[in-house]
Amino acid sequence: MQKNVLITGCSSGIGLACAAELQRRGWRVLAACRKPDDVERMTQLGYTGIELDLDSPQSVSRAAQQVIELTNGRLYGLFNNAGYGLYGPLTTIDRQQMEQQFGANFFGVHQLTMLLLPAMAPHGEGRIVMTSSVMGLVATPGRGAYAASKYALEAWSDTLRMELRHSGIKVSLIEPGPIRTRFTVNVNQTRHDAPVENPGIAARLSLGPEAVVAKVCHALESSRPKLRYPVTLVTHAIRVLKRLLPDRALDKILQG
Repeated sequence: MQKNVLITGCSSGIGLACAAELQRRGWRVLAACRKPDDVERMTQLGYTGIELDLDSPQSVSRAAQQVIELTNGRLYGLFNNAGYGLYGPLTTIDRQQMEQQFGANFFGVHQLTMLLLPAMAPHGEGRIVMTSSVMGLVATPGRGAYAASKYALEAWSDTLRMELRHSGIKVSLIEPGPIRTRFTVNVNQTRHDAPVENPGIAARLSLGPEAVVAKVCHALESSRPKLRYPVTLVTHAIRVLKRLLPDRALDKILQG
């Protein structure tokens, strides 16, 4: 039986690269995008296009119901990949902006996943994969809002994994470092006169979205998926430094 997987944030970058590979491997890909034009493009590419705006509870509810109907109540894979970055000093971010950051990166993920679990749990199998970030491991100046949303996603994913331990549903986190996608271009900067920019070394160590694809496929297809999949040398290095260095020493490195 062909397995169904829903991928959010499928219009470009990591989501689109994963959709192409999973379709090649025989999966039926439900490709969720925020913009109607992108949904239509996904359909033209041979995927099942779904309109989804994670910042809108009504949109999330409609998309979840559509997914359940299209899969006849049997969804095997959910790749929560969509999200965006809000960059700027915390003093420049108001409550509404912070709520929007969490709405897209965290609250929408929670709502969508809870609505889709009834299409997974009764079958005693499934995979839930999250796109976290190296910013879910450390926070740096100017990226506090984005890091906070990814820290929350990490904790939420750990809890969900333990709560579903007897269900047959496995939960994994993908933790990319610098990846060459449109993410940086689409970052919402609160200070256009002094935008937060990635250090030069990040560009030199960045990888293409295909670096994430193998990790996502393993998380979806392996009988024993990993709990976390670090991607890029930057993420691997940060994981090591967090274990070895005192907090103040790590602060000095991250402050630049």
